[in-house]
Amino acid sequence: MDNQKIAYSLLELAIVSQGDTIQQTLHNSLALAKEAEAYSYKRIWFAEHHNSDNIGSSATSLLMGYVAENTSTIRIGSGGIMLPNHSPLIIAEQFGTLAHLYPNRIDLGLGRAPGTDQQTAQAIRSDFMEAAQSFPSEVAKIQKYFSLENKKSPVRAAIAEGTDVPLYILGSSTDSAYLAAEKGLPYAFASHFASTHLLKALKIYNKEFKPSEFLEQPYTLAGVNVYVADTDEEAERLFTSLIRMFVGVLTGSRDPLHPPTEMTEELKEMFHHPAVHQMLKYSFVGSKQTVKKQIQAFLKETGVNELIAVSTMYDLNDRIKSTRLFAEIMTEINEGS
Repeated sequence: MDNQKIAYSLLELAIVSQGDTIQQTLHNSLALAKEAEAYSYKRIWFAEHHNSDNIGSSATSLLMGYVAENTSTIRIGSGGIMLPNHSPLIIAEQFGTLAHLYPNRIDLGLGRAPGTDQQTAQAIRSDFMEAAQSFPSEVAKIQKYFSLENKKSPVRAAIAEGTDVPLYILGSSTDSAYLAAEKGLPYAFASHFASTHLLKALKIYNKEFKPSEFLEQPYTLAGVNVYVADTDEEAERLFTSLIRMFVGVLTGSRDPLHPPTEMTEELKEMFHHPAVHQMLKYSFVGSKQTVKKQIQAFLKETGVNELIAVSTMYDLNDRIKSTRLFAEIMTEINEGS
């Protein structure tokens, strides 16, 4: 990894802060993308979630189009499209359309989780469980619809055929590692909330990887929570919003994102609760100097090719500042300084 530059990107969940509207949240997503573009981030990916008052990224391809239209160089992608929720044909048409409008800028990350509760998953697609179990073959259908060879097929996504839309397999367990390796596709791991299987999944993927027409060597991406501020204390204060959000996830609360507070003993106890701490294990919080050391240790441990930063903060200005400081950290790491 010493001689290879590490790409850095953003994952945007479009989480609604207390007092903000969904419209404002979506505008903030664009503002963040513009800043990331200015700071040489490689890509910004948008998640897919459903049946939540406090998350605005439910129509992923529409949000991608809005951001792509108002930026010019940064790659725009899905992190990810939860494929069992959708017809592969429709997804191919949507992303083929985006690829024609914004050439060489569109990524298609594919996952198998519902991005919601089971009842809502059934409302989205009555055969969700069957589709989830068929994830490998559903991915193969997507690949077929994007191929030029599919011109001769009776069922086509003509607008997708031959377009350049790289596929990424997303995962939070080892199953996805085997699939990404078998298909010779890049592999993105959701370690920003699912840390348990990261190292094992990366080992499986790198060992089992089969070169393909899409990729000659393994390529790995890892999600990490990043909170950079002028001081360790200020970064910890910003991080309190995420701690409260994850406690809410575990207790079934779906409140909008709370404003940050001082890091109290009670919040420290919440963070160190086994369930919360396991989910937030790969959270890098502090000043530039502090976070740089944490990132360097993570890169040495994992050997990933790209970091995808998730910075769930209450205030847009704090997020923009953290985004800039993280870009400075990655530039220093890549320059060996």
